[in-house]
Amino acid sequence: MSVLSDDDIMEGLMTGYLGISNFDEAGLTPNGYDLRVSEVKLAGSDDVVRKGVATIPPRTLFYVSTVERVRLPEDLTAQLWMRTTWIRRGIMATFGKVDAGFRGTLTVGAYNASDKPVELPIGERFCQIVFETMAGSAVRGYAERSGNYQGQEGITLDPKG
Repeated sequence: MSVLSDDDIMEGLMTGYLGISNFDEAGLTPNGYDLRVSEVKLAGSDDVVRKGVATIPPRTLFYVSTVERVRLPEDLTAQLWMRTTWIRRGIMATFGKVDAGFRGTLTVGAYNASDKPVELPIGERFCQIVFETMAGSAVRGYAERSGNYQGQEGITLDPKG
């Protein structure tokens, strides 16, 4: 396994090996790409903030969808990491792997662990995606395994609903 560098990511985008829609070079990091906030939904609420600033109350679970839609080939996986800017403000999140062959926006669950409201501007960089090459291609990629969230757009909490 190896992590793609900024140069590897740019080459992958130019050749079509991987895809990041709405790519903004300002989001490129030495070893990844910062994904931006498209929309925010507080747990237990039906309201989704798509413009302006979402205010996350203290001790509140919330969900973020990414502006970018990613497309991974069958021999590339990714990890998501919280940007330290948000960690320093009390935001915590847990992330899983982005499976080889996944296509779509990403939905991230996070929690405001602070005692103060946190303002989260729509369009702001939220988390970093770090691409990792696999030793070989998956025999059956994400779409063929479960594919529950394949092609998702926006905040997706229940792939069946």
